[in-house]
Amino acid sequence: MTILMTADSVGGVWTHALDLARGLTARNVQVILAVMGAPLSIEQRRAADQIAGLTLVVRPYKLEWMNEPWAEVDEAGAWLLDLARAWSPDVVHVNGFAHGALPFAAPVLIGAHSCVLSWFHEVKRAPATAEWLRYEQSVKRGMANARLIVTPSRTMALYVIRHYAPRSPVIAIHNGRDATPYSPAPKEPFILTAGRLSDEAKNVAQLAAIAPAISWPIHVAGDGAPDLPALKPLGGLAAAALAGWYGRAGIYALPARYEPFGLSVLEAALSGCALVLGDIPSLRELWDGAATFVDPDDAVALARALTKLIEDEAHRELMALLALDRAQRYSVDAMTDAYSAVYRQLASTPLLSLPGRFACAS
Repeated sequence: MTILMTADSVGGVWTHALDLARGLTARNVQVILAVMGAPLSIEQRRAADQIAGLTLVVRPYKLEWMNEPWAEVDEAGAWLLDLARAWSPDVVHVNGFAHGALPFAAPVLIGAHSCVLSWFHEVKRAPATAEWLRYEQSVKRGMANARLIVTPSRTMALYVIRHYAPRSPVIAIHNGRDATPYSPAPKEPFILTAGRLSDEAKNVAQLAAIAPAISWPIHVAGDGAPDLPALKPLGGLAAAALAGWYGRAGIYALPARYEPFGLSVLEAALSGCALVLGDIPSLRELWDGAATFVDPDDAVALARALTKLIEDEAHRELMALLALDRAQRYSVDAMTDAYSAVYRQLASTPLLSLPGRFACAS
C-alpha cells in the first residue's frame, strides 16, 4: 500500500505525521510525506532521515490558517496533484482541510487536528471573525470531498460536526507517541509547561498570574513566549533537551482552554510528571482519573492544585504513576493499527460501508 500524506512543519501535526509514518513504514507501507509551512530545521531533517523507507518532499508553502495564504495554497495543490500522479497512492491523507477538495484519483482522508472555528468558540467564546470566512468555506469544501474525516479525540470530532456539519463519516483515532525518548528521571522541584506559547489556548498567562504564590519555579518551553517575568523561559528546545526537562519536572501544568489532543501532555506523562490540566472535554476524555483538573479561568483553583501536589509528595508520586500508566494507551502501535485498518477499508470498500457519522477507532 502507498499513502500520500501531507503535514506542516510548524506544529504538532509534524510530530504526529512522523510518528505515524514510522509506524506505517515498519509495516511495509510506502509513505510519501509532503511537508509545507516552513523549511525544515536540521533537527526535523534528521528525525525524518531516521525513518527507513520514508519519502520526504518539502515545499514551504503557506498553510491555510496563515495570513493571506490562498495563492500559495493553490500552488501547493498543484504540487500535491503532481505528486499523486507520480506515486499513484492508494489513499491520500490530508492533515489539513483545503487540499481535501483536490481531484485526487485515490480516496481522501482528512486529518482534522484542530480548526480556527472551534478555537474561537472555545478560547474567545465567540464566532470566528469575518476575516475567516474564506477559511471556513475552504474547510467545508475539503470535507465535502473527503471520504473520511479522522480526529485525534472524540471531542474534536464533535467540534467538526458542530461547526461544519460534514456529510462524510467522522471518526476519532487517538494520537500516539513514541515513548522511546521519554522516561522519568530523578525529579526536581519545578513545574514545566510547553507548546506554542503565544497561543492563547495554552493559557500560559494564568500560570504567570499565580507563579508568585507558588513555591516552585515555573519553566516554560517553546517559541513565541509572551513577556511574563514571573515565568522562567527556556525558549524553543530541541526534542532531546525538552525530553530531559520533562524527565526532571515534578509537575507538568497546562491549564488549557482548547487542546484537541495535547501531545505535550502525553510526553510529560510518559516522563513521569504529575499532571495539572485545564478542565476541558478533550483533556477529560484522555486523562480523567490520571490528572488534576482545574477551571482554566480559576487562578485560585490552579494555585491550590499546584500547591497541593508540591506539598504532598506521596500524592504527587501517585498522580505521576497514574499518568504514566494512562499514557501507555496512546502508543504509536495502537495509532498505526487504527489508521492501517482505515486505509485498507478506504482503498477497498465503498463510502456507504464506512462507519456512521461518528465513531471511535482507538
